[in-house]
Amino acid sequence: MTVQDATVTELPTLLPESEPFRMLGQSTPDSALWPRLYTALVRGRRYNTQATALTRQGRLAVYPSSTGQEACQVAAALALGPRDWLFPSYRDTLAAVTRGLPPAAALGLLRGDWHTGYDPHAHRIAPLCTPLATQLPHAVGLAHAARLRGDDVAVLGLVGDGGTSEGDFHEALNFAAVWRAPVVFLVQNNGWAISVPLAKQTAAPSIAHKAIGYGMPGRLVDGNDAPAVHHVLTEALDRARAGGGPTLVEALTYRVDAHTNADDATRYRDDAEVAAWRARDPLPRLERELRRHGLLTDDAAEAARADAEELAAGLRAALGSDPPLAPADLFAHVYATPTPQLREQAAGFGGGAGGAP
Repeated sequence: MTVQDATVTELPTLLPESEPFRMLGQSTPDSALWPRLYTALVRGRRYNTQATALTRQGRLAVYPSSTGQEACQVAAALALGPRDWLFPSYRDTLAAVTRGLPPAAALGLLRGDWHTGYDPHAHRIAPLCTPLATQLPHAVGLAHAARLRGDDVAVLGLVGDGGTSEGDFHEALNFAAVWRAPVVFLVQNNGWAISVPLAKQTAAPSIAHKAIGYGMPGRLVDGNDAPAVHHVLTEALDRARAGGGPTLVEALTYRVDAHTNADDATRYRDDAEVAAWRARDPLPRLERELRRHGLLTDDAAEAARADAEELAAGLRAALGSDPPLAPADLFAHVYATPTPQLREQAAGFGGGAGGAP
């Protein structure tokens, strides 16, 4: 088969949807999954409001809220299998919490704690990544290694639309496709890369269309439809584990809050735009659908809210006091074997070389 023949016969199967894939209002609810997604969304919304409040109280240095795009994060976490890996960006602390990471541990990086606040291997969650898209080549590397070992593992890399303008994004997709690595890329397209709208980042019909150039399927999904996001990601992850290679998924959503607490979003977007997206809030959309089908009672909704309040109370308690400081930790884990220069610095500081002999 020539290159030209391969292009003609294979590319149509890679084309993403012309309209975002949806399930709310169009599918029969899964009576087990959809209420679980709802409970996770309620917890996620409360987690976001509590973390934002803690930032205003000075308990966090900064917090990039995911309010409005919680459906992407909870659906992503719940689509993963127990042996799969999650590679989050800095805005994806909710995905990590939904995956099982203690809420306070997920905020370690944003509080200023060392080593991101948790053990990545224990939770199968890579360290939260502040530089844009640098986690994606790492995700591909882990996925490729798993494939070489014959491990039944899929990897999910999360990134925002701003991250797709970085070279790391393109390098990751290229390597993933060439190696047929079992990795899925989820782009949470929330409309803005800080103050830069998507139209100033790309002229492509959608970010999902970029998958064609790398030789992988592209999927376009309504990112405020939690069941739809879960369905698309589950299919892509199953395909990856089965040896089908990578998939690029674009979820259309919206960042309702500012980029971080240090940002003034009113300088670059108007209230009407925000109001229009608030009307498509993923939480009430799912709640309405569950109630319409008799799958959510008032008691169940109250239980979900009580569970979310318990999470918030635990987060306040965990971050309500300053952590014990160990200055000697400055010299720990810098090198596997401390260098003479590091030992000299540690000795001058008076803290030892991180406990190394």
